Amino acid sequence: MNLYAILRRSGWSSAAELGEAAERSTRVGEQMPDDVRWIRSYVLDEGAGSVGTVCVYEAESPEAIRQHASRAHLPVDEIIPVADTVIVRPDPQPAATA
Repeated sequence: MNLYAILRRSGWSSAAELGEAAERSTRVGEQMPDDVRWIRSYVLDEGAGSVGTVCVYEAESPEAIRQHASRAHLPVDEIIPVADTVIVRPDPQPAATA
């Protein structure tokens, strides 16, 4: 499998809507374990309550990512092959909420 970054700009009008999309994505991904594997996502504040994402996936091909997105009803603005990974520091952990 190859590594890809998927850009999804202003894909959702709220965090709750994004949560529902994540559940669909997980279910569909479980049906395609040899084709697509979701690694992580970064949620983008697109303003006015809208959110987008940059998602990192392992996949057999961009077509497999598009098929997964179609089946999970996810937008795909751009699929970019990842050439390499440079980790300077691990991702920061979200602050605990009270």
